[in-house]
Amino acid sequence: MKKVMVAMSGGVDSSVALVMLKEQYDVIGVTLKLHDGEFESAGQKTCCSLSDIDDARQVASRFDVMHYVYNMKDEFGKAVIGRFIDSYERGMTPNPCIDCNRYIKFDALLRRALSLGCDYISTGHYARIEYDESRGRWLLKKAISEDGANDKDQSYVLCDLTQEQLSHTLFPLGEMKKSEVREFAEKNGLVNAHKSDSQDICFVPDGDYAGFIRRSTGKEYPPGDVTDTAGRVWGRHEGLINYTIGQRKGLGIAFGVPMYVIAKNMNNNTLVVGTSDELLVKSLTAFDLNWIAFEKPDKPFVCKAKTRYRMTEQPCTVCPNDDGSVYVEFDEPQRAITPGQRVVFYDGDIVLGGGIIS
Repeated sequence: MKKVMVAMSGGVDSSVALVMLKEQYDVIGVTLKLHDGEFESAGQKTCCSLSDIDDARQVASRFDVMHYVYNMKDEFGKAVIGRFIDSYERGMTPNPCIDCNRYIKFDALLRRALSLGCDYISTGHYARIEYDESRGRWLLKKAISEDGANDKDQSYVLCDLTQEQLSHTLFPLGEMKKSEVREFAEKNGLVNAHKSDSQDICFVPDGDYAGFIRRSTGKEYPPGDVTDTAGRVWGRHEGLINYTIGQRKGLGIAFGVPMYVIAKNMNNNTLVVGTSDELLVKSLTAFDLNWIAFEKPDKPFVCKAKTRYRMTEQPCTVCPNDDGSVYVEFDEPQRAITPGQRVVFYDGDIVLGGGIIS
């Protein structure tokens, strides 16, 4: 019987994944210790708290599954927290959950699982994996339920998975709705059947990203001018790490009309604001591309893409550059495209690939 290591966050999704897989595989459960502050966030809507570990252990014990806690603080500190801080200092808005998937769950953890004789790892993500004989490639596909689209689809945050990683990964929830997962959990007596989903970044449970960065680096980030797109100065900002593209609240300036963060100019420490219309742009450039459905493209192609997790894919044309980056032009202007976030490309329910918006 093949062996699966299930990454258990303590939530209902990964717990149900473990129970489902136990019917077909030899399974073990693993919860990751990722940072020192995690045990202090119990009660917050994050993952990785002490109560989460207890919930995972209880589920595993109920089904006679061995459960382990792996210490990956060093890897997480460098690959996720370090990148998070560096991105903010460069004026970008990162997605640390995608980096956690890329460098921790489907890299460090997968390598450990394979070294221990496991054939696969599994998580509670809502997505699907299929092998396409005609392409000779593993495909990452959107989650889908019996009635079509699935609003819990998480393929966006899995855009960095490689062919090797996909070949050793199982997503048993890819054709289930969240309501069905909770019903399964309740029917099987899981302690976390009605546990709320995690919402905040696990290492910043209070949501104060700027405060976390200041405490981590010991730096102060200087104030500077707030200007409009014509260069007129309207006031002062409190350090560029406090702001992100599209932000409206918290600017501390009375403009008379709604104004939003349009850009952060790191060279002269200036925050640029503008109207809602000025948030709309038709193009972007992305780097650090990971292509899944095919090898690196050598000519322009048409597809759909999204630049945020919670948005509908939009028609666009993707033009590869010689340096491996891509230029993307949308058919219609898009709102608040943000450097540091991912642009992910789709052909129907197939994830073509994705990269970091520059």
